[in-house]
Amino acid sequence: MADQDPRSARVPVTVVIPTLNESARIEACLRSVAWAGEIIVADGGSEDDTVARARQAGARVLDVPGGWIADQRNAAIAAAAHEWILALDADETASPELREELLGILTAPGAAAYRIRRRNFWQGEELTTGSWARDWVTRLYRSDRRYLRHRVHERLDPGGDPARLRATLLHTPYRDLAHHLQKIHRYAEWAAADLDEQGAQPSFTSLMGRPLARFWRSYLFDSGWRQGRRGFVAAALGAYGVFLKYSFLLERRTRRRTSMTDDP
Repeated sequence: MADQDPRSARVPVTVVIPTLNESARIEACLRSVAWAGEIIVADGGSEDDTVARARQAGARVLDVPGGWIADQRNAAIAAAAHEWILALDADETASPELREELLGILTAPGAAAYRIRRRNFWQGEELTTGSWARDWVTRLYRSDRRYLRHRVHERLDPGGDPARLRATLLHTPYRDLAHHLQKIHRYAEWAAADLDEQGAQPSFTSLMGRPLARFWRSYLFDSGWRQGRRGFVAAALGAYGVFLKYSFLLERRTRRRTSMTDDP
């Protein structure tokens, strides 16, 4: 029998992808990791044809409705057939170099987890300055790890310092400005709920100082100004998200106090 072409070899890794109404982007994501030994899509109850498109592309689909992204990721990890997990989002694609790097690393892993740099694209161009330019995420790890349950920005449980990969992920988080604003609003509400449960208190500093600090860090200190008007708008939207988060927190606290006052 002829030797198998190494370029067609499957990488012994399970790719896990949480989805919710991602029919427009799921196929590109799946194509970019077609070399994986297994792909599991954990769907949160999509009302479009995300599930059908994922299955047609060869992914295994789990139905995980009503939870958070951490729940979706954890369900997929628990069902994984491989020891190593590569976590992606539906708005990400793997660079061509990632496959070759994983084939080498997974034969003799030197760490328990690895971080991957995301190249972020916004309004058709890559953001090469500002906070978006230093976006490292832990996405390759052993299947005994799980995500902590947070409504937004779920985090992998602590497990030592991860190493870094050379290959990258290509990330296009927003389809357009309207979608960007929609996600800012949703994530700000979720983040405010997390802060509220942690006992955080809104203040004038958090409402004014934190958004301003976020803007100047992104625009000035992280050199967002080098990308002109796009850098300014990106920094302003980031600051707006911080302002909205603490505004929602203030609203939650105010409603609670009002409710307690109105009780007989």
